Amino acid sequence: MITPAYLKPGDKVGIVATARKVSPEEVEPAIRTIQSWGLEVIEGAGLYLAENQFAGNDDQRAADLQMMLDDPEINAIICARGGYGTVRILDQLDFSAFQKDPKWIVGFSDITVLHSHISKHFGIETLHAAMPLNFPVDGSPSLSVEALRNVLFGEVADYTVVTGNLSRTGHARGELVGGNLSILYSLSGTSSDIETSGKILFIEDLDEYLYHIDRMMMNLKRSGKLDELAGLVVGGMSQMRDNTVPYGKSAEEIIADAVKNYKYPVLFGFPAGHLNDNMPLILGREAVLDVAEDSSGLIFTQSKKTNQKGKVGNLVKPVLFITAFFALIWLLYFLLLGN
Repeated sequence: MITPAYLKPGDKVGIVATARKVSPEEVEPAIRTIQSWGLEVIEGAGLYLAENQFAGNDDQRAADLQMMLDDPEINAIICARGGYGTVRILDQLDFSAFQKDPKWIVGFSDITVLHSHISKHFGIETLHAAMPLNFPVDGSPSLSVEALRNVLFGEVADYTVVTGNLSRTGHARGELVGGNLSILYSLSGTSSDIETSGKILFIEDLDEYLYHIDRMMMNLKRSGKLDELAGLVVGGMSQMRDNTVPYGKSAEEIIADAVKNYKYPVLFGFPAGHLNDNMPLILGREAVLDVAEDSSGLIFTQSKKTNQKGKVGNLVKPVLFITAFFALIWLLYFLLLGN
């Protein structure tokens, strides 16, 4: 997997809305915070468009994201919010420039569409992390926002968490894949479907009926996606719904039942997803998962293959300056000799 170049002060970050509409008031707190990191924020031309639920029509949203993918001055693209709609523009996108010059794609929930597609086709890491809609309105400190900044600037993510109920102890090492369970389910059988063999799968979800959680887990099981996992990490299963006649199990119990016949480690209660503390996960990066009785760890390894554009650019500028300086000295020297 290829790691996009990490950010540095002065870099440009684009914000686009690929799904549900947003307002300037909802995005402004995030813009102020990102600017405080020393970054320049570039808003998509159609960021605040609205067509029913969406941030403009499909063509407008696709054009906005395409511009950010193609612009060599943009170092990271942060999706403003989730909702629904990213899959509607996916097949309009041309990733050729992005493939040659990878940059961070940041978001979660509906943005799982981009995470899965990019992982499957281009082997480039992406960030499952907080979006502008989730930044504190008053700019107050936020654990997940600060963690996002740290990862974007190159700090290795290293998490130690309390082991949740129903977890299964064990050790695993593998590439982290996944995201929102409903989106993964919707991509099943498409060209953007994820591959899970030998990998650590992360899942989370929001506002789903419990029977639907079971339906989606049965899909993963019957399609073989749970058979050869290295490990499973379960994030927030938030605001689950039930029918008048209770389903009889929690979301966590449904998931535990689906993987009960496998031997790999399973960690419940990881702080990622539709939660106040939505810790960034580097999808596509190799990670080590250790699940113990009381506490567990998820540690990302150092990247082995980083996009060199940023590093090369940082070296080329001073080299050109020094070369020009000495050329000027030589020119002055020969002019003086001539006199």
